[in-house]
Amino acid sequence: MKSDPEIVITGLGVVSPIGIGVEPFWDALVGGVSGVRVREQFSETDLPFRIAAPVTGFDPKQYVKPRKALKIMCDPIKFACAAAAMAVEQAGLEAGPDRNVDPNRIGTVVGTETFFADPGEVADVFHRCTVDKDYQHDRWGELAIREIQPLWMLKYLPNMAASHISIALDARGPSNSICQGEVSSMLALIEAANLIKRGAVDVAVVGGTGSQMALTSMLYHGVENLSSNVHNPESACRPFDRDRDGMVVGEGAGVIVIESLEHATAREATVIAKLVGHSSGYAPVGSDAFGTAFEACVNESLQRANLKPSDIGVVNANANGSIDGDAVEAVALHRVFGDCPVSANKGNFGNLGPGTSMVELIAGVLTVKHRRIPATLNLGSSCPSCPVSASAESRSLDQTGMVKTSISSMGQFASVAVVD
Repeated sequence: MKSDPEIVITGLGVVSPIGIGVEPFWDALVGGVSGVRVREQFSETDLPFRIAAPVTGFDPKQYVKPRKALKIMCDPIKFACAAAAMAVEQAGLEAGPDRNVDPNRIGTVVGTETFFADPGEVADVFHRCTVDKDYQHDRWGELAIREIQPLWMLKYLPNMAASHISIALDARGPSNSICQGEVSSMLALIEAANLIKRGAVDVAVVGGTGSQMALTSMLYHGVENLSSNVHNPESACRPFDRDRDGMVVGEGAGVIVIESLEHATAREATVIAKLVGHSSGYAPVGSDAFGTAFEACVNESLQRANLKPSDIGVVNANANGSIDGDAVEAVALHRVFGDCPVSANKGNFGNLGPGTSMVELIAGVLTVKHRRIPATLNLGSSCPSCPVSASAESRSLDQTGMVKTSISSMGQFASVAVVD
């Protein structure tokens, strides 16, 4: 029986609130930079979404091809396309009959969501449908057709990130989108790895993108899980800290290129890291079963990787600063890994929605590459309910194994193991 192919990472790309591109992102991470700030439009309020971690200094024209596609892309789709362009360039992928990859053997899988439009884009239509302060539903059909750009909906469809990436690369293999909240991009990575293991593709461009910052998104999801520390934005999100009180919203994207080791070797690609094990699952958030199920998922990812907990040098945790969520994750991780160093990045850039876990996976891969564990930002006081070895100071990395954990607000979770 033929064994599964080894899967390697050959390209990384990131668009984040603390840096665009792998090197600026890593420098900001180890430098303890925070991307959380006051949002100008809400600066005079005490609303929980007064603060956020936006992407700044981003010019999509540097990355997106063809440029005319920009007019039918919302920001998260632009982020995904830019991150993919970076990852593809680092991997040296060139699809085509006379190049180094068969386009029919390239897949695209992106963790994504329903993207929320800016209310300003449809404000005029709503105003025209209002008569004497009364909104008239029957006027929408006639007026919206005249006022809204014909391709407006394409800017916000969940599958468009993967579609645009596939078109730009001429990737003709499977193109899939996974919408499961913050765990979406880890599930996308697992799906992409399985495509390679099944022999459906040789290469996959895989990632996640999202924004939790749109006003309509926050109104939909609610604000009860957000930090109320709005007057100290840089210290608002406090993973594993005793004084944590909730998460901060952000935006961004991470994309990687994975392929079989055989294929990477044949085209003389540089291997950045190896993807050696993964697992996923679900349990109702807040239930007694959640911690046990999550712990089993982490153990299964190690078993599939043929690794022991002692082989892992760092765990990149999901920790988003929530009181209950951080505690449940911390207890499970301590049961599996004991005092293994744990790192959490949301203090730097908040919750990026479906982009979160891939951006954090990239942080974990860079941690292994540079043998340096970034500090967990805003960890001022240890919390008895979070028995993990997290540190407010950057540390050296002893072992070269890394585990990335991800948990969604709805109860999906995943664990991925990577080695140098």
